[in-house]
Amino acid sequence: MSLAALWVFAAWVTVRDGLNLAWVAVYDSNVAQPSESLLLELQKERRLSVSRLVNPALVPSADLAVQRGRTDAAAGEFRRLARTDIMRFAATDELRRRIDRTFRQLDQLGSARHAVDARQVDRNRAIDAYNDPIDSLFQTYYSLATLDDDELAKDTRTLISLNWARELISREDALLAGVIATGRFGQAEVAQFTQLVGAERNVMDLAQADLEEPLPDVYQRLQKSAALARLHSLEDLVAQQGRPGLRVPVSGEQWQSATSAVLTQLHDVVSGAGEKMIERATPVAAGVIIRLVLAGVLGLVAVIASIVLSVTTARALVRQLEKLREAALELANERLPGVVFRLAQGEKVDVKAEAPPLDFGPDVIGQVGAAFNTVQETAIRTAVEEAQLRQSIRDILLSLARRTQSLVHRQLTLLDVMERRESDPAELKDLFRIDHLATRMRRNAENLIVLSGASPARAWRRSVPMVDVVRGALAEVEDYTRVTVMPMGETALIGRAVGDVIHLLAELIENAVSFSPPYTMVQVGGQAVASGYAIEIEDRGLGMSAEDLEATNQRIADPPEFNLSSTARLGLYVVSRLAERHGIRVSLKASPYGGTTAVVLLPRDLVIEGENDAPEEETGHGLGRREPAVRKIALVGVPDAVPGPVQEVVPVPRAPEPPRPVPSGPPSGGAEPDSLASTGGFTPSGLPFRVPQANLAPALAEEPRRETGADDEDRSPDDIRKIMGSFQSGTRRGRSEAAKLLGEEEDNL
Repeated sequence: MSLAALWVFAAWVTVRDGLNLAWVAVYDSNVAQPSESLLLELQKERRLSVSRLVNPALVPSADLAVQRGRTDAAAGEFRRLARTDIMRFAATDELRRRIDRTFRQLDQLGSARHAVDARQVDRNRAIDAYNDPIDSLFQTYYSLATLDDDELAKDTRTLISLNWARELISREDALLAGVIATGRFGQAEVAQFTQLVGAERNVMDLAQADLEEPLPDVYQRLQKSAALARLHSLEDLVAQQGRPGLRVPVSGEQWQSATSAVLTQLHDVVSGAGEKMIERATPVAAGVIIRLVLAGVLGLVAVIASIVLSVTTARALVRQLEKLREAALELANERLPGVVFRLAQGEKVDVKAEAPPLDFGPDVIGQVGAAFNTVQETAIRTAVEEAQLRQSIRDILLSLARRTQSLVHRQLTLLDVMERRESDPAELKDLFRIDHLATRMRRNAENLIVLSGASPARAWRRSVPMVDVVRGALAEVEDYTRVTVMPMGETALIGRAVGDVIHLLAELIENAVSFSPPYTMVQVGGQAVASGYAIEIEDRGLGMSAEDLEATNQRIADPPEFNLSSTARLGLYVVSRLAERHGIRVSLKASPYGGTTAVVLLPRDLVIEGENDAPEEETGHGLGRREPAVRKIALVGVPDAVPGPVQEVVPVPRAPEPPRPVPSGPPSGGAEPDSLASTGGFTPSGLPFRVPQANLAPALAEEPRRETGADDEDRSPDDIRKIMGSFQSGTRRGRSEAAKLLGEEEDNL
């Protein structure tokens, strides 16, 4: 087939060359000869029109009408021959477009004649009206010179250049005839005449140089032409002595005699050279056709021989290759995907049984089959080893996570005991910080569990209010003071999804806090929607590009298989796995503040509308369950922001998995009155302020007062004045320090 295609291409190229040379005769008879006659008549009419426009007495209207009739007859003959079917078939698209453009220019010649008769145009516009169709004719000539034979194409372009020099001389004649009829040069006519003379001599010199080798007789004729030398002398005289406002230094008879002789001579030269080119093209075309016949016959014989040889010698080879192809397709489409699927299901795979060897004989095809046996065995063995490695990594991650989680649970239980028996506010504050760090360590351990494909041990049996779920997530974030929690509504989350949703929200909130400036706040809000409950986490950082947002959302919606190369996106992978586990939809979008907004849409089967009137229980490791206690918390040094007590959920001792300290808003009525005390209110982000000695026993709080009252009776007025002065100065200093602390707190927020 390849040889046949090459043979067809070579035959077509040869045929095209022969046809291209054969079309030379068609171009000459249908375009070149009739257009040459039209060109001569246009040049004559142009000269007469300019002379009559300047001085009607010089050119009678009858003479101009006769010339216009000759021009119209030549134009009609050109139209008839150029529109023949054989010419349209032989012409290229570019040649047809240029011929059509010449027709349009000839159609506009009638309006130019009417303007000349009415004397509504000047000489320059009248000349341009005839120059336009003449320029179109020369553009057509250049399209005829696109022959594949380089010698003929070059000679054709040389004759066109010589004919163009003749046209430039005709334009000189028309311009100077108008000047002679006027009697003096105009302001720009000297420069126009000089430009035409320079262009004509440049084109003439180039054309003569190209004619020296192919047509030496024509070259010698032009070199020794007395008429051409006489014209050049008159051109030099006019160019040197012509000035605006002065008379022409030559008479009309001298100029017309010189130009007529040169124009006639150049016309004869171009016509004779064109006939010689036609004679040269005919034997060349015949030789091309002969080469076509020889090349076509020999090429056809070679094609037939190749077909016979291919059919007789390659049939067995093709059959063996078909068997090898079927075996390769079976491995790629059936066996190897089946092995990978079974490995993903945890099944054991025998490499030898899954990769039976293929036997294709001892020849080259058989050697390829043996190499393919090695390839398929290596592919299956590699798949098995990779699956075992990934399973081992999952087991290692799960083992490390379980061990770390167990230690963190024990650490949190010990911290709960230490927090309840500590009364020093400073020490209690440090214990809470350690408690918070341990809570974050527990989330990191759960990340490893998620990466290993297992489920975390934390679970709730009953539903939890959505605001407590969000605050539970805040307890696992380092910069929780920079998070503002908006009203969440009276909606609860079912127990089986509480742990994973807290983990998911903590990852998103920590990401928002980490990638936003430290002086900005992260806002968390939620509301019930038609398809469930939507939680929005909005930061005011630098944001993400549209391409990154699209890629991230695609990664969350369709999480890939976890591998060791995806360590830069562990948080994103954890979020996608947690969301996939409960059918939660997580998407990122651009925030109006320039940052990023994460939207977490919980499905309706995970949320419960209305208040949750039952306390929630948490289990850890499946070892036991317990009820959380309620303890009062507050911060020091900041005035009240929200009135009312604040609660914190803390576990009782010896529980395997306590819920972490999570600040909440004022209770709705579920806590006992004697367990509450006045506090310092909440920060703008919903976190409580701690007041020192707010949880002291009444006996400890009243005893100092009784002792102080007993000593007051024995004090003198001077002692009381000193005490009051010290109290006043201490109060002033305390207010100053409180104001300073308040300013620092506002700066941090």
